[in-house]
This record gives sequence, structure tokens and C-alpha cells, in this order.
Amino acid sequence: MTTAADMMSQGAQCIPMTETLDRAAQLMRELKVGALPVCDADERMQGIVTDRDIVVKCVAAGHDPSRVTCGDLCEGTPRWISADADTEEVLSEMETHQIRRLPVIDGNKNLVGMISEADVARTLDDDQVAEFVERVYAGS
Repeated sequence: MTTAADMMSQGAQCIPMTETLDRAAQLMRELKVGALPVCDADERMQGIVTDRDIVVKCVAAGHDPSRVTCGDLCEGTPRWISADADTEEVLSEMETHQIRRLPVIDGNKNLVGMISEADVARTLDDDQVAEFVERVYAGS
């Protein structure tokens, strides 16, 4: 059985809600990722900030990324999955909520990785990937 831990990219890192978006962009560049989970002072996940969020919701809207915080962009209920969840659970979570990146937590609720579309494509067969893409992108 393939699990979320098997699918995920390791080394995901939270960024504090109070950190500015320019620092988030720098960290994304350093880590070579397009999204960072956003955590509060107790390291509880509050959402995700993406490179697209920074461009569309901050820069293109005329805001200064050195003055807008990651917490300012967090919207909705954060989603995550247990490292021992199976492939069907992972796909169901991503499809149901039409999300493209899914943080993975261990039994102690620590962030241990992130599952992206690339991870799904690398792990699943072509038919499963096609079905996933159709469901996640339906209506978007």
C-alpha cells in the first residue's frame, strides 16, 4: 500500500503567520518550492501561501510584500493529511477540496512533507493521474 509518506516531498517548512511575503518569496526560492504552510506561534497550521498568492493578491493588487504578512493571505480551513493515509485518502482530500498541495503530518501533528501535483503524477499511473486532474480542476 502506497501512503502519503511514500508520495510526499520531504523537507516542507512552515513560515510564521507574522512573516512578510517578501521573506516568504525568498524562502520559497531557497527551498525551490512554490508554496509554504503558514503556522501560528504554536506551530499549528493556519493555511498555505503560494507564489501565485504573493503575485496576484499582493503585488498585482498594489500592496508592498515587505508590509503584508503570510497570515494576511491565509484563507479558509487548512487541510492536511496523515503520513500513514493511503493513496485513496490523499486523492479524496485533494479532489474534494480542489487543492493542489497537501501538507503531510506525522502522529505528533508535526509537518513532515508536502504532496504536490508533481508528486501525484510521479506516484500514480496515467489513468489515476488523468482522473485526479479532471476532478481537481473541474470548475476551476
